Amino acid sequence: MRAFAFALAISLALAGPAEAAPTRVASLNLCTDELLLALAAPEQVASVTHLSAQPLESPLWRRARLYHRNDGSLLEVAPVRPDLVLDMGGGARDSSRIAQRLGIRMLVLPYPQRLADVEQAIARVAAALGRPEAGRRLLRSIAALRSTAPPAGDAAWLGGGGRSLAADGLGAEWMALAGLRQRPLRGDRLTLEQLLAEPPPLLLVSDYRSGQYSLEQRWLAHPLVRRAGAARSIRTDGRAWTCMGPLLIGEIARLRGLLRR
Repeated sequence: MRAFAFALAISLALAGPAEAAPTRVASLNLCTDELLLALAAPEQVASVTHLSAQPLESPLWRRARLYHRNDGSLLEVAPVRPDLVLDMGGGARDSSRIAQRLGIRMLVLPYPQRLADVEQAIARVAAALGRPEAGRRLLRSIAALRSTAPPAGDAAWLGGGGRSLAADGLGAEWMALAGLRQRPLRGDRLTLEQLLAEPPPLLLVSDYRSGQYSLEQRWLAHPLVRRAGAARSIRTDGRAWTCMGPLLIGEIARLRGLLRR
């Protein structure tokens, strides 16, 4: 019944725009940048954050550089005169009040906690943009991954400093679509001791900012990490895991191909 109610909500959200489609849309958050660039017609995009234009932060940086870039504040995008502004998270309340005074429509999304939240965000943004079919395409891609998910094997996502993912969180849901079951870890971290004593059969290693010198990257380069004894180690594009949104659709498909080899 819950699945039916969710499917109904998605279909209603994508049924069609309730008002004229916006022509100048700005985003104030890296994660809404991702949704905007994935769903909008190119001519609809008015501004994205400077983070999206940085190669170390977003796979979409080339596309992002085609547009005005902002610092994440409403005042920064006001001069481009947007008719819709996208943002994410509870900290956007002040921006919403300012937008209301300026007569700018604003859509504020919650940070997703589950894959269903990602699907709902796609539906809401697609509807707000007047681009329901673009939303349906992404939702069909996720549905196809769900319906063909291989059996999940024991694995652990590994980022700099030993950071990992919650076994019952959004990242673990995406991993399961690739056929990987995130191992439960205390504090969602993988220690050197755990890697030596009980290494998972597969490590999914994030390459986020791998070219930079930092303490987190030094941890990943530690000799004990390199010879942890895991049966296999696969690199994943860490930028796609920052927001855990639609950019992971392609990354999960890529990982499936690697895991089949």
